Amino acid sequence: MSDQLGSAIPAFQGRVVTPEDGGYDAARKVWNGAIDHRPAIVAQCTDADDVAAALAFARDRGLEVSVRGGGHNFGGNAVWPDSLVVDLRAINQVTVDPRARVARCGGGARLGELDAATQEHGLATPSGTVSNTGVGGLTLGGGFGWLTHDHGMSIDNLVSARMVLADGSFVEASPDENADLFWAIRGGGGNFGVVTEFRFALHPVGPLVHAAMLFWPLAQGVEALAVMRDTIADLPPGLGGLLGVGLNAPPAPFVPEQHHLAPGHALLLAGFGAAEEHAAVVDAARSKLPPLFDFVSPMPYTALQSMLDDAAPPGILAYERALYLNDMTEGAIEVMAEFSARKNSPMSFAPVFRMDGAFSAVPDDATAFGGSRRPAYTVNLACVAPTPDLLGADTAWAQEYWSALRPFARDEGSYVNFMVEPDQERIVAAYGPEKYQRLAKIKARYDPENVFRHNANIKPADR
Repeated sequence: MSDQLGSAIPAFQGRVVTPEDGGYDAARKVWNGAIDHRPAIVAQCTDADDVAAALAFARDRGLEVSVRGGGHNFGGNAVWPDSLVVDLRAINQVTVDPRARVARCGGGARLGELDAATQEHGLATPSGTVSNTGVGGLTLGGGFGWLTHDHGMSIDNLVSARMVLADGSFVEASPDENADLFWAIRGGGGNFGVVTEFRFALHPVGPLVHAAMLFWPLAQGVEALAVMRDTIADLPPGLGGLLGVGLNAPPAPFVPEQHHLAPGHALLLAGFGAAEEHAAVVDAARSKLPPLFDFVSPMPYTALQSMLDDAAPPGILAYERALYLNDMTEGAIEVMAEFSARKNSPMSFAPVFRMDGAFSAVPDDATAFGGSRRPAYTVNLACVAPTPDLLGADTAWAQEYWSALRPFARDEGSYVNFMVEPDQERIVAAYGPEKYQRLAKIKARYDPENVFRHNANIKPADR
């Protein structure tokens, strides 16, 4: 059966993996070790023609379709049970035009591959904070990280995309071609087709940047979280930040040995301009509340982009919930401090991203992003555990934590890339009724049969 797809559709040049093949378990494995989905076929595509052939095979055989880029989705959408997996990992080429400041990136590339290629020219585009995340899934839902304060989200830097639609046709999505589709894929997720190539605008970044971690113990939680909030809410241009709420200190060389794995709260600040500007912000935070320890150093941008990799290694067991906060009020901070002390796994924590600056300069209706562009905090309650028992305990912890923060949250729900258990009500809430209806009409045009539905699904509008 392993050559079934190739023999049925000779144009398919990639490798086909089925449950009878020795490499099946490796082919179906995703980042989240808690996922044990068994697809019917994994079609490891080498180009857009292979994608079209795989979709045609699935259509002819009545197979459901799931699409795999980096396979980093917490819910395991990339390898849906009994489906044909359109596996894009071999379509991972990245080419850079340094004069035009544009990168062409294959749909299966990971952030580390994109960063490595662009950093050869001292350039980068906004992306995530874990290097083994797939570019495709991250971008289609929005994509934010260290550079978002200065340059917006990944979707704000998307110039165009090449796609294969459910019927096997090839299209270009850009401001000038299929503009409705281009709008939809910038935040609407993988609902509309398979992106085989992204084109991103690039910005001068690195190769060296400035990094800092300031760490306070749990006992100073409320006070420390207020300092962290005030610091990240008023960052000047050239800086990006992340709050590691309830983060255990990593057992890294830059952490004093006596504090390895100590529970607490970390303020992470990245500087992309002058060292003095970065140092001034770090010093101001330090002066308000002296940390238990801190670390300040220049580092390569690629090292910054992989700094959190060890917090989420491949194969770890994971679950997440998320929401938006207009502000980290005293009440929200008290909840964060309380629940940070109640987790069970030392790897679980709540990364909190400040969304403002260039992010907020983009009008709400300019893209399909699921959420308002008003300044806010995206709170990700990440249960990350090495054992099933700890996973179960911290799944309950994350769910209770989420419920406790809900009174302080925005009505529009959460970031679609952080939805492990998306239901229709939460998906509509994430986009808002008007934007959702616009997406549903575009879905009806490009994927009327809802082939691409194993995601935060936009259902086709009735026509």
